Amino acid sequence: MSRGRLELWVALWVVYLVWGSTYLGIKLAVRTLPPLLTAGTRFLAAAAVLAAILALARRSLRVERREGLSALGLGVVLLALGVGLVHVAETRIDSGVAAMIAGSVPLQIVVWRALAGEHVPRATVLAAAVGLIGLALVVGPDGIGGGSVAVGLLVMLAASVSWSRGSFVSRRLSLPSDPFVATVYEMLGGGLVLVGAALAVGEGAQLDRADLQAGPVAAWAYLAIAGSVIGFSTYVWLLRNAPISQVVTHQYVNPLVAVALGALVLDERPGLPALAGAALIVGAVAVTARHEGRAAAAEKEARPPPASAGPRETRADQTA
Repeated sequence: MSRGRLELWVALWVVYLVWGSTYLGIKLAVRTLPPLLTAGTRFLAAAAVLAAILALARRSLRVERREGLSALGLGVVLLALGVGLVHVAETRIDSGVAAMIAGSVPLQIVVWRALAGEHVPRATVLAAAVGLIGLALVVGPDGIGGGSVAVGLLVMLAASVSWSRGSFVSRRLSLPSDPFVATVYEMLGGGLVLVGAALAVGEGAQLDRADLQAGPVAAWAYLAIAGSVIGFSTYVWLLRNAPISQVVTHQYVNPLVAVALGALVLDERPGLPALAGAALIVGAVAVTARHEGRAAAAEKEARPPPASAGPRETRADQTA
């Protein structure tokens, strides 16, 4: 295995395991901590830590105005909406259910591709359709019956749509060339919006010492360092260096990790319809990723060799 492929697989497994465990971390944190404030301060703290690391490494945080604004905006879509809303949803639904819904993101990206006029193979479309049926099973009667759980499911659906949209458009944006610098700006944008929203709805005034319990605070710290600094930085690196169809494979490993941890630690027990739906989602994502990977490899083999294979070759080409 080449060094480039080894780096790719290590990065993928970091995202698989770290982000799979963040659903548990969120559930533990929002037991006593307000959700929007938890998410916002988590990202602001992570931005400060990563910025300090980059400063020690003498890597400049200065970027062009357009790149900085694009990164801040992407942070709002991916983090304030795509992740912040997960914190809100998990005050009402199980962590495993939240992860199952998030697992449909690769299938949503297929829909975004089709809406953008891209050619989507029939097998990919069929797999996405099956997976979206699975999503309907996960949402199921609780989503139709109304009440607190239904609201949580709706919020989680909105979060997953925002994350899929942000992932899809990220490569079309003019972002800072250094992915870690881009991550600082994205976490700053998402964190500021979330803290602003938290203060607007009164979460700051509602927080008191009794809420600062050891377990939730430790979960917050884990989310800030592992989930944000390590996990999101690795994800940004993958978006720059791997095909999107391969990057989003974490979405069918993360739910498995999350459901297992929810069952072991929180004694969560998803119903049979939800588990059946999760199986359809995971299977559909696996089929989609495999088919897209083969299509990308075939396209690369059919592509004529460049006139000069020099240092300008991208890492994405090396690891695709």
